[in-house]
Amino acid sequence: MSQPRRKRAVVLFSGGLDSTTCLAKAYADGHECYALSFDYGQRHTAELAAARAYVSEHDWIVEHKCVRLDFDGMGGSALTDPAIDVPDAGGEGIPSTYVPARNTVFLSIALGWAEVLGAQAIYIGVNAVDYSGYPDCRPEFIHAFERMAALATKAAVQDGNRVSIETPLIDLSKAEIIRQGVALGVDYARTVSCYQADAQGRACGRCDACQLRRAGFAQAGVADPTIYQSGR
Repeated sequence: MSQPRRKRAVVLFSGGLDSTTCLAKAYADGHECYALSFDYGQRHTAELAAARAYVSEHDWIVEHKCVRLDFDGMGGSALTDPAIDVPDAGGEGIPSTYVPARNTVFLSIALGWAEVLGAQAIYIGVNAVDYSGYPDCRPEFIHAFERMAALATKAAVQDGNRVSIETPLIDLSKAEIIRQGVALGVDYARTVSCYQADAQGRACGRCDACQLRRAGFAQAGVADPTIYQSGR
């Protein structure tokens, strides 16, 4: 007897720890996975190299698109503007690594691809527990975008085919995310999280992303496979 066809999902996939776990979860949930990455002028392009390598090693990823956006031309973030230093972990308020409207733009493009594919879901690895305070990682934002999506597409308005925004990591600590990923077979040595990783993907060990990642492995009781730059 033939197996039932998997439902399709577009998965936002940067090549980092959270998005790789999210991709594995989408597949485990029974979806046919279409990975979507963005080259938006970010400093940490080693993450995109990790994403491409991961896709090449997993034949259950049906397709991978990498969309180029000119966020570096817009500026306003330490991740896209070389004149703004990437801060070390800590500090008050929303950090300078926040990229204006990033997840709004990413989800909008994902929504368009999902409509073309006839996908039922978009997966995004946002987290509201161990994160840097970004406003577009909160449940309120996700719920608002999902409501907007129901009004914005032909598939939803004409055919009643709404796309759900799935956030399987949103209420998990970094340690819980890592434990889930290990259970799903994720090789975290193949992921890059650092905001200023070098060309070889080696992490700085100082930025917020590095500190959250390092603490997550320690709290999960899992050996940290991250390769750090010398002296970090």
